[in-house]
Amino acid sequence: MAAPTPRGIRDGDTIAAADLGSNSFHLVVARYAKGELRVIDRLRETVRLAAGLKPGGTLTQERREAALACLARFGQRIADFPMGRVRAVATNAVRQLAHPQAFLLPAETALGHPIEIVSGREEARLIYQGVAHGLPLSEHKRLVVDIGGGSTEFIIGRGYEALERESVQVGCIASTLRFFGDGKITQRRWQQARSEIAVELQQFGAHYRERGWSEVIGSSGTAKAIAAIAQANGWSDGGITRASLDQTRAALLRAGNADDLDLPGLSSDRAAVIAGGVAILDTIFDTFEIAQMQVCDTAMREGLLHDMVGRALQKDPRHTSVAGLAERYGVDTNQAARVGRTALKLFDQIAAEWSLDAGTRTLLAWAADIHEIGLAIAHSQHHVHGAYIVANSDLAGFSRQEQQLLAAILRLHRRKPDAATLRALPARMQPVAQRLTTLLRLGVLLHRSHSESALPDIALRAGADGAVAIELPRKWLDQHPLTRVDLEQERDYLRHLEMRLILPKAN
Repeated sequence: MAAPTPRGIRDGDTIAAADLGSNSFHLVVARYAKGELRVIDRLRETVRLAAGLKPGGTLTQERREAALACLARFGQRIADFPMGRVRAVATNAVRQLAHPQAFLLPAETALGHPIEIVSGREEARLIYQGVAHGLPLSEHKRLVVDIGGGSTEFIIGRGYEALERESVQVGCIASTLRFFGDGKITQRRWQQARSEIAVELQQFGAHYRERGWSEVIGSSGTAKAIAAIAQANGWSDGGITRASLDQTRAALLRAGNADDLDLPGLSSDRAAVIAGGVAILDTIFDTFEIAQMQVCDTAMREGLLHDMVGRALQKDPRHTSVAGLAERYGVDTNQAARVGRTALKLFDQIAAEWSLDAGTRTLLAWAADIHEIGLAIAHSQHHVHGAYIVANSDLAGFSRQEQQLLAAILRLHRRKPDAATLRALPARMQPVAQRLTTLLRLGVLLHRSHSESALPDIALRAGADGAVAIELPRKWLDQHPLTRVDLEQERDYLRHLEMRLILPKAN
């Protein structure tokens, strides 16, 4: 199912966020008190998941075992946390897996909670939330740069709002392995790294410079490590300057090999991947014409915590994303509202029997809001067009699994459903997709006329073996013969979803 949505976080409640990064895994536990989050525990382990990625999108057994062992330890710390009080997010290394579910299934078992995969831009949004809440509130624009193990995120934001978000496939582990894989650090290799990284940044560098910013903030381990080197060597009093970065680069080139690095401020844990990280930041400073970067202690894990609180307080960016889709594709909002009201009434009658929660109710409402977006492309196969739009759009707040689930419901909401679409979902999502699709299909069917006329009382109840019985007044059905024919056809269609629809008997 979709990630549980926290409801009604109360004063004194404890929540947790797990960040499964490409280099390190982090767990942060916080108490919500007097409208603020107070961190009470942190766990961090260097897992280097990105170092275990093999051609073809598989993971080495060593890195897989290290990741699962770490998650089991995290799981012990949050073993008593109820569902919806923990959000766990996987980033670039898991995004690169050819079959992420093969890793996620044992990973979720070890952690004891669902794990979401987020897109690079959603990762950027969450990073910005963490950074913005960790700094004094400012109305000036900020550029936030987060160099991770497998990707680097760039955000221009003001206050708590991310105005621009980008993510590139350039990270400290990946770049170290690519350009300095045998440990040798030479001028020729450095220039090659800068040239190839610069190509990635040129895609949006000019646009970012036009937007402008008042200050630059670096978050996560690479920025912290480079700042620590600069301070320990007396190259900078605070943060990272162009001059201190030049001196760091020169020190790496003098050493000539990662094994020979002996830099004050450089931890042994970070030494193996520092060359790639410095090469990335060196290129970023030039591309974005940065003179100085401050370093922030907060990052995506804190952003996850604030996002959880925002959802609980009805400040969920997913609502805005769905509304944006509806507006962009010219949805008939009156029809969407009619379908939504009916589908949700049916949901409320059967939710307990089908073990559906408030989070899935919200998902059904979103599906109803945008079930016709594909009409902007063509009426024929508009359910297919709509599913494609949802699956491939940049939707703030949504994990990849949530978008996949929402797209599947749209794909299945009309005509003969393709069972392969359902089977393509992770196993834990399939029952939710099957049931929400059934409810949306009935809502759409009952409002086929797009009429404002009120429907009669409708009853829906669950039976055994996937059966669901719908009850409508016989007199009303006699007056609406098309609806009866549609329901009879629907009974045949739903068999493809392994649902058995029981209809009122005809007179």
